[in-house]
Amino acid sequence: MKNFARTLALLLLACGLKTFAHEPSVAQAAVPGKGLRVLVYSNTAFYRHPDIPGINRWLVLLGHENGFEVDVTEHFKDMTPPVLAKYDVLLLNNANELDKVLPEEQRKAVEDWFTKGKKGIVGLHAALVHQTNWPWLNQLGGCDFNSDSDFMKAKVTIDPAAKDFPGLKGEPSEFTIEADWTNHDRSVTGLPGFKVLMRVDESTYTPVREYFKTRNGKPMGADHPIAWTHEPATGGRFFYTEFGHDLRSLSTPFVRKFILEGIKWSGESAMVAKEKKQ
Repeated sequence: MKNFARTLALLLLACGLKTFAHEPSVAQAAVPGKGLRVLVYSNTAFYRHPDIPGINRWLVLLGHENGFEVDVTEHFKDMTPPVLAKYDVLLLNNANELDKVLPEEQRKAVEDWFTKGKKGIVGLHAALVHQTNWPWLNQLGGCDFNSDSDFMKAKVTIDPAAKDFPGLKGEPSEFTIEADWTNHDRSVTGLPGFKVLMRVDESTYTPVREYFKTRNGKPMGADHPIAWTHEPATGGRFFYTEFGHDLRSLSTPFVRKFILEGIKWSGESAMVAKEKKQ
């Protein structure tokens, strides 16, 4: 009788474990971004931001907490068709002057992956610094670097047409926040396929820091976009934000949500295409 009871108990336990193993938890079922795969590239040929390793870790944790995978690389050999094919989004973490660290073959692989696969590219802060020798990326981003400010508090306004963008829903139309503000060589406002999400008010801070005042540094004036999207007619989605110079500019709940939603938005078309194949 004891042996029978013990055997019955073990069978019931085994059945219980089997049932539990095949039933996802409520948390797993509700995770946003589930199935998204992101490759972070953070090599540089120009100024290397000291917080790049910390931001890489921040991005990995962001993915872990929101149900998607994030891998990090600085090797050009990971920019090949077989490797890129595994990912929905390529995130450029302050990766600048890429023509000097990515051979032409790898740059062409990124272009084909983005366009043919309707993939996403996300650029943080210095991702649009010294990219003119990669014309495709320069055109995708819409502008290049001129100068920047110190880490300063400034007033930011949301473009009225962007109030329903996932990372901006429910936010006030204007607010103050601290960051390093980049001056680009032109505004992307009005460029075909581009949508400005936010602008910074240059009257609320000093737009050109001392270092650049003697190096042809110029403010952008009344139209200073700090975040935008680009959906080129050839396919794919691009999302850029000036946030990301260092961990300080990523530390607020707003910026965290904004970058999370920007990553998810940029990978949306790739995810739809992936689901249709399954």
